[in-house]
Amino acid sequence: MYVLHVVGARPNFMKLAPVMRALASHQEIKQILVHTGQHYDPNMSDVFFQQLDIPAPDVNLGVGSGSHAAQTAEIMTRLEPVIIEQKPDIVLIYGDVNSTVATAMVCAKLNVRIGHVEAGLRSFDRTMPEEINRLVTDQIADFLFTPSQDGDENLQREGIPAEKIFCVGNVMIDSLVRLLPAARKNKVAESYERYALVTLHRPANVDNSERLKRILKSMTEVNQDLAVVFPAHPRTRKRIADFGLSAGQLYVLDPLPYVDFLGLQCRATVVITDSGGIQEESTYLGVPCLTVRENTERPITVSVGTNVLVGHDPNKLRAELSRVLNGNAKKGSVPPLWDGHTGERIADILAKQMTV
Repeated sequence: MYVLHVVGARPNFMKLAPVMRALASHQEIKQILVHTGQHYDPNMSDVFFQQLDIPAPDVNLGVGSGSHAAQTAEIMTRLEPVIIEQKPDIVLIYGDVNSTVATAMVCAKLNVRIGHVEAGLRSFDRTMPEEINRLVTDQIADFLFTPSQDGDENLQREGIPAEKIFCVGNVMIDSLVRLLPAARKNKVAESYERYALVTLHRPANVDNSERLKRILKSMTEVNQDLAVVFPAHPRTRKRIADFGLSAGQLYVLDPLPYVDFLGLQCRATVVITDSGGIQEESTYLGVPCLTVRENTERPITVSVGTNVLVGHDPNKLRAELSRVLNGNAKKGSVPPLWDGHTGERIADILAKQMTV
């Protein structure tokens, strides 16, 4: 069997690594890795590949940034000849970025089977570009690997045949489990005592000047009780500058390698974020998470985990933060199958199903 993996952005790398590692134990399976270059910073990407023990990509399409339409179209144009030349038995795609949906459309039109890792997640908010990517990808994928039961239910409601759906658990937790010992030894967090770890990157939060101004004001207020450690996404940093805003006394850092960030996350008093993956990681780590969004495509982190949606209401953020500081933070548990063995389950399913 010949498996071709396609990744495009750093969140994909954490999902890719366990699957590649698990498939490598099946000697009959050949693998090739394609990086679209949707997000590519040599310093950050190379470090992620090293820390996650991912081989260098066999193909880098070098697409770079652009509007959603331009980027998706460019990925499709550059990827199609690769798929035609390589003739894989199945193409595995990850998450919900533009590379994911672009690859799905190319493969569907070439009649190449598609496996979607992290299928079935829904925010039910179609103003989010990622939601459109999820909906389209899942309609044309052949193998849908879901992280939790709610994903299965979403897919069944959308008419996906049950035989295409496989609840395997959260593959990103595999990477977390594997690298957590190194993260606990990481010294980045030693610079701070009690702190809130903040990440912001979603357009709804950072592209609106008034909303970003309110969020930064709220973070400045948080900083009176806790140090605020803020690894700033390049886009967020640019928006702060473009809008003439200030991050005040916050500890604004450049984006961090995965192990460094995980080291900060596992020791944080609270995490404040708009990232889906960080909601999941915080749930596994048992760290309180306040999500600056009105909805989440990962509701299990709210129903089972440590996540609380505070939306864009600074009063709700302050109230939930007070609960954390007073020792009354929401207690959560780890969802089923988030056990560090999801990659192995995916590999076993593919090895069995693709030979039927």
